[in-house]
This record gives sequence, structure tokens and C-alpha cells, in this order.
Amino acid sequence: MPDPRLCHVPALSPAGLHRMAYWEWGAHDNPRVLVCVHGLTRQGRDFDTLARTLCGEYRVICPDVVGRGESDWLREPEHYGLPQYAADMVCLLARLGAAQVDWVGTSMGGLIGLTLAAFPGSPIRRLVLNDVGPGLEWASLERIATYVGEEMHFDSIEQGAAQLRSISAGFGPFSEAEWLALSRPMFKPSAAGVRLHYDPAISLTFRTLTPQVVAENELFLWAAYESLTLPVLLLRGAESDLLSAATAERMGECGPRAPCVTLPGVGHAPMLDREPQLRHVLEFLRHP
Repeated sequence: MPDPRLCHVPALSPAGLHRMAYWEWGAHDNPRVLVCVHGLTRQGRDFDTLARTLCGEYRVICPDVVGRGESDWLREPEHYGLPQYAADMVCLLARLGAAQVDWVGTSMGGLIGLTLAAFPGSPIRRLVLNDVGPGLEWASLERIATYVGEEMHFDSIEQGAAQLRSISAGFGPFSEAEWLALSRPMFKPSAAGVRLHYDPAISLTFRTLTPQVVAENELFLWAAYESLTLPVLLLRGAESDLLSAATAERMGECGPRAPCVTLPGVGHAPMLDREPQLRHVLEFLRHP
């Protein structure tokens, strides 16, 4: 099995420079590039299965969004948010030097891709939105706010993995071995054992959300979505509490009219690590 290469690219925030890490799979000179971007509290190794599957066809790039994984933490936490994340991805795309890229984005990673795809001159050719859309359910955001940003330290990875499992039912069923393998990249060594990989301050902007702010953000996101002319595939966990069936239906009726594939047995969000989920992504990306 091939292993990824860990790389870094410099990026700029109002407080100065920081480094964003990304995991690179496949031939460095392959002109076909696939960018896979994770959700709010996750990291780039979430896409190992998808990357291994496609690294013979693509140069697969899986960034750790700033504040997560191997990337730097921002000096001023108030900058954690979609504008900074999109700006960092522009730096990454410039580093890659590809004329076009395909994009798979889970949750937050999908919103970053949606934002970039709406820019004039965007290099994004095809876009997969994994359990996310312009409309986000307030009850789900409240649920996520109950745990994001907590200082979590554990005696061992096994203990930490068990805690993550208790708040990750939406990912679907996993064996103990599968869940432990998926969870290992989520932890870093600490004086007491291990800690979660991300900066707790990523929750600062998230915790300031109100229904009014969410509604205002949705206006921007719907306008961005409706402006798209590229092919879009929408995946929705059948039990998702973040992407409603009504939002998915609306996305199929406006803008790029994204077809929606509902994935059984999962909520928010499908991990794209098993054949029934991967098949839809592979068919979409391999379409001429």
C-alpha cells in the first residue's frame, strides 16, 4: 500500500504567516489533481481509503485545514472561519500549479470548495459535496457546539478513540479495529498521554453563531451555489441532522441541479471509506 508524503505550504492571515500541511498521494507530476478536504474537527488522513483508491489516476491532495493535524495554529483565533480557510486553499492551489482540480469536501470542506468554485476563474472542474449544502440545520450546529473545542486529554489513543466514538455515531458502523485505525491520526502526544490534534480555539467563531448569523451566511452560500455551472454531486447520509432532505431537494432544483445520492446507515457524515459510498464518488470523478 502506498503511503502519503507530508508537505507544507505557507499561507497568510491578518496576524502573519502560518504553514498549512497537506498529504500528497500519487505521482507528483500527474496533471490530474484531486483535492479532498475534511470536516470541522477532522484532518486530512480521513481520506486515506479514497486516496489509496485513486492515487494511480490522480495526484491526490488532502490538506489539514489550519488549526488541525500537522498544520500551524493561528495566532489570533478569531480568524478561524471560511474566509481564512478559502484563502489558505488558494495558496495551496497555487503551489500545486494545476490548471484544473477536482474537489471532494466533507461538511466544512464542502463549504470551502463551494466558496472557491463560485469565484470567477476557479480551477475546480467537478465538485463533490459530502453531507453539506447551503442550508445547515440549527439543531445540528447546536449539537456540534456541545463538544467542539473542548480540551480533551487521554491516557491512551484507545481511550481517546472510545470518547470520539461516543460523539460520532453519524459516521456509521465500524469494527473496533477499523475505528481505532481511523482515530489514530486524531491524536498527538501530550505530557499526560495524548490530546486531540486540533486547536481548541477553532470553536471560537463557531460558538458565536446565532440563528440570525446562520441565516445570513446561508444567503451567501445559496447565492454561491446557484451561480455554479460545473458538475456537482451531492451525498447525503440518510440519517443526517445537518443536511436536511428539503435542502438536498432544493439543491437538485436550482443552480447546477446536483443529483443527490442518499447513503443508508449513516448520518453526518459519511466517511467515504467503503465500497457502497466510494462507488458513487468514483463514478462521478471518472465521468469524461
